[in-house]
This record gives sequence, C-alpha cells and structure tokens, in this order.
Amino acid sequence: MSGIREAVDEYLTIRRRLGYKLIGAGSLLSDFAFYCERMGVATLSTEAMLAWVKQPANCQPVWWSIRMGVVRRFAAYLHAIDACHEVPPADLFPARCTRATPYLYSAADIGNLIAAAEELRGLQAATYSTAIGLLAVTGMRVGELIRLDREDVDWTEAMLTLRNGKFGKSREVVLDSSTMDVLHAYDQQRRRTFSRPKTAAFFVSMAGTRLQYSELQRRFRVLVRRAGIAWEQGHGRPPRLHDLRHTFAVNTLLGWYRAGVDVAERIHLLSTYMGHSDPANTYWYQSAAPELMALAAERLERTAGELA
Repeated sequence: MSGIREAVDEYLTIRRRLGYKLIGAGSLLSDFAFYCERMGVATLSTEAMLAWVKQPANCQPVWWSIRMGVVRRFAAYLHAIDACHEVPPADLFPARCTRATPYLYSAADIGNLIAAAEELRGLQAATYSTAIGLLAVTGMRVGELIRLDREDVDWTEAMLTLRNGKFGKSREVVLDSSTMDVLHAYDQQRRRTFSRPKTAAFFVSMAGTRLQYSELQRRFRVLVRRAGIAWEQGHGRPPRLHDLRHTFAVNTLLGWYRAGVDVAERIHLLSTYMGHSDPANTYWYQSAAPELMALAAERLERTAGELA
C-alpha cells in the first residue's frame, strides 16, 4: 500500500469518527490515491493535484471545483503532518456548487408513481409503492428509508425511529394512522413472503435483502417513465427520488403560509422533523417554488406595511 493511500485511509477514518460520512469524498480520494500510485506520486504537489482534478475534461467547472475542494482539504491535513506536501491555492477553481432546482411532484404525480409501482410483480410492488408513499408523507431521506429496521417501527406510538442520520444523529418521526395502516399491511406481506428473514431491514428486495441505493434509484427512474411524469430537458435535472423530500418541505411551508401561520415561529419544528442541523437549511426550500416565494414576499410586504 502506498504512503498516499495509507494517508487517505487515516484521514477518512479520523473524519468519519468525527461524524462525517464522506461517501462521495471517500470515493474521490480513493480514486486520487489510485492516480498517485499509477503516476508514482509520493509527495503532493499542486501540479499533480491539478492534473487529477482536470482528468474528466468534458464536465462543468463546478465539478472540478468539487474535486479540488476534496483534495485540497486532504492536502491541508497532510501538510500539517509533513510540510513537504503542498496545499493548492484557494483561488484554483473557486466556483461554488449551487443547488439544482428540484422537481416538485404534484399529488397526481405521486399517485401515478404509486400506481406504477403497484403494477410490479410480487412483493416488489408492495415494497416500492409503500416506500414511495412513505417518502412523500414524511420527507425522509432515501438513506434513512434504506436503513430503517423492523424494530424501528413503534406500532403502539405510531412512530418511526430514524437512526444514524447525518452526523450520526437519530430522530423520531410521528405518523398518521392511515400511514401506519399501509406500513402494517406491507409488514404482514413481507413476513408472509420471508418467514425466515435474512435481514433486520423493514423494506426488502425480491431476494429478501436490504434495499440497495443504486437499485432503488434505477427502479424509480423506470417508474417515473411509466407514470408519465414529463420534465423539460435543459430546465433542471430529471425527477429524482430525493425530490419527494423537497416536495414534502415545500408543501408544508405552502400550507403554513396559506393558513396565515407565523412561519418564523414554526420553522424550527419542520427543521427538527426533517433532521436539518440548522433552520437556514430548511428556509432554502422557499426558493424551490415560485408560489412559495410569492407568498413569502407578500407576507414580508404586508408586515412592512403594518410597521410603517
């Protein structure tokens, strides 16, 4: 094992113990370590890092910026241990990563997705229809749904315990009785299909194993097409499974504004429910829907008029 690869492993271990998952960064740094081995790089130089960063030539500059940010933080770690390793200047690829506009699903879209999932065969139909419905009504992260175990469902209190979320945090999500009824029906069908479970997971694949993120995403793209959900190319990325979370947040805020609720007083409740570390991350959803922006601006103008 090369010195750079060992250093990458040590760096990732330390940061993950601090609560960072570093899934994407870990993959990039592993690729960087392989590049260093192939090119015989034992000491980090700006030139070597720049060459690795620009390897995918046909991409947006923001991707180079992301790659440079990952390797620059690693270089700063190594430089603190051994000053012979260079740290690239901060003004190399300074482009900031901006959030892509999410696709906001209508109620009809969600109903069509669930209907398309119900046309799948066997337990797969129940797995995907129930999973999509649960993501839509709770705003859970996809990873939280995959990690959900049978013991995390409290049937008495109508509540889910979502463990090991961002930064290793866990939280509880209270559910409506109708949602619990759907989960109970799925639980019964899964138990009938796999009387001797292979995994503690609540949602399982056709093989009885825990769902895989890549397969879940692949299947969802198929369901989007079958549901007839159209999106205009060149205006944001295609509808994603994660956009159900965006839709939940936007719809919650829309409901509050329409009801005349003081959003500033309640935003921390939504932030906690969704597992955000800061309400500022929840406020970002206001920019995701023109109607929501209009309602927020109208509320601001009305408040300003009352204070005048």
